[in-house]
Amino acid sequence: MKLYISHMTQYSYAEPITDSVNEIRLTPSTNERQSCYNHSISIEPNAPLFTYEDYFGNRVHAFSVNQPHQKLTIRTNMTLVTTESYTSEESLHKQQLKPVEAWSRLMSDELVDRFIEFLLPTSYTEVTPEIVDFMKQVPVVGSVHESAQGADKSGVSVDVTPTVGVYDWLSALSKHIRTSFVYDPSATNVKTKASEMITMRRGVCQDFAHLMVATCRARGVPARYVSGYHFVGDLQGGSADFEQASHAWVEAYVPKLGWCGFDPTNESPIGERYVKLAHGRDYKDIVPVKGIYLGTGDQKLQVTVDVRKVED
Repeated sequence: MKLYISHMTQYSYAEPITDSVNEIRLTPSTNERQSCYNHSISIEPNAPLFTYEDYFGNRVHAFSVNQPHQKLTIRTNMTLVTTESYTSEESLHKQQLKPVEAWSRLMSDELVDRFIEFLLPTSYTEVTPEIVDFMKQVPVVGSVHESAQGADKSGVSVDVTPTVGVYDWLSALSKHIRTSFVYDPSATNVKTKASEMITMRRGVCQDFAHLMVATCRARGVPARYVSGYHFVGDLQGGSADFEQASHAWVEAYVPKLGWCGFDPTNESPIGERYVKLAHGRDYKDIVPVKGIYLGTGDQKLQVTVDVRKVED
């Protein structure tokens, strides 16, 4: 699918501000699922851009506006081609993966050392007793209680001889979150933690993603938070607005398959309708726009995102 995406972020200040230093993560990655053909960024007031890759491999653009200004506008435009989630070869690998072997690999010192940053808790994804209890409630078809028990690297009790594969458990977890919580934009804020969302039983895609990440880490599955866009405009008779288009989901590591995407908010596979921007341990690592400035704290934020399908 060929998609055109425009993204506008505008800050309006009650009084002129100075020395605004910012960094943005609004550049789509090019990987086996998506290819970015063109991408542009414009800043008003005009400012030169410095680009680099952060620790996680995300493309970052940094800039400074030192002169007094009452508005800061950041515009990005891009065209991408996306593909579906799995090829027939990948599906075959998934079917051949044995549960015992997969879980054993996840608990090996090699994989724990390799993905340690995606196994440790963060301020958003702390593994609390509530998270552990939620993990134990995940309904998995074909799951049985085993007589032998062990513990993963986080100390959480797990089956030594599991009958359900890693991928199937992740799919069940994603569905469990999607069906157990209510999508409610007014219930949480940008600082809400995964354990707090369990108590409220409602939230938005950021909360759903943080909960899945925390639950995965409690089970010993490396998981990372993903930001990007989800195109649903053609399904609703028009182009997508901000709430529909800007989205967050999860990538979890499955032995032999690698990093696999799961959307605990929507009942759809991570395929051609998803455009990935960045990934990190949680939201704090991949904030789309963040910065500091000198001046008044009285400001207004306006964000507009439009995702359109381009006919070849």
